[in-house]
Amino acid sequence: MSLKKIKMYWDFTRPFTQLPPALGMVSGGITAFGAYPKEAFSWGIVLNILLGAMLAASLNAASNGINQIFDLEIDRINKPNRELPAGRMTIPEAWGVSLFFYALTMVLAYSIGMECFVIVLIGAFMTYIYSAPPFRTKRWGIAANLTIAIPRGVLLKAAGWSCVKTVMNFEPWYIGMIFGSFLLGAATTKDFSDMKGDAAQGCITLPIKYGVAKSAWIIAPFFVFPFLLMPLGVKMGYLTGNALLLNIFGFSLSLWGAYVCWLILRRPEELAAVENHISWKHMYLMMMTTQIVFALSYLF
Repeated sequence: MSLKKIKMYWDFTRPFTQLPPALGMVSGGITAFGAYPKEAFSWGIVLNILLGAMLAASLNAASNGINQIFDLEIDRINKPNRELPAGRMTIPEAWGVSLFFYALTMVLAYSIGMECFVIVLIGAFMTYIYSAPPFRTKRWGIAANLTIAIPRGVLLKAAGWSCVKTVMNFEPWYIGMIFGSFLLGAATTKDFSDMKGDAAQGCITLPIKYGVAKSAWIIAPFFVFPFLLMPLGVKMGYLTGNALLLNIFGFSLSLWGAYVCWLILRRPEELAAVENHISWKHMYLMMMTTQIVFALSYLF
């Protein structure tokens, strides 16, 4: 296999999207390490967390591949320069790359432990039904957001936690709920610029169903209230990290989210006018910052 073809396969996986889930797994593992009762350091924990980061990136690559296979007609309209619509890559090649990364994901998850394997298996299934018939939940508005928020928010944090501790307690799921709630609304930011192709292929996303302005108002609160669950979790005793840091970061992220709401709501029509609106970039930055925030709050 030539280096040119390997690079093409690598580009097909959209490698720039691999960092957030990998960081999420590392953050989940570090959070579990620092949570009460704190774990004693071992290189086995470090290895599990690194394997977790690899599996998260691998699952994201598989998910991106499946999505591009079943979104080919949409991408011919919205993203014609990608490998499949541009004709640089065949459908069988795309299936081969996607299935390879799904298999690699499950092998890595099994090597970490059974809890991790089960969580990742459920997450992998949800990434598949998001794109693939007969479910193809991306056609159904809020169902699409749920099948993004659950695996990439709730289950990602639980899987990261399972690299270090059992998930049979409330704390990892509460943390996952924070991330899942954020993604439940924020995931829609990517749908505004794709409206033309989505509508042509019958994908009724929130912007298509409710219009740009109303959808902007629907998703705006999800940039603010999930982060208020951090100080609430401290007050209720659900979060066992550094209370001061969790409070400071929780309120700070909410203020950041309020600023993003202002960017969205001041001229909502801009959401559909550019491919990557500034709110989409803020969504990624907020997600990655929150991953780092949790790791720091449970280390110090």
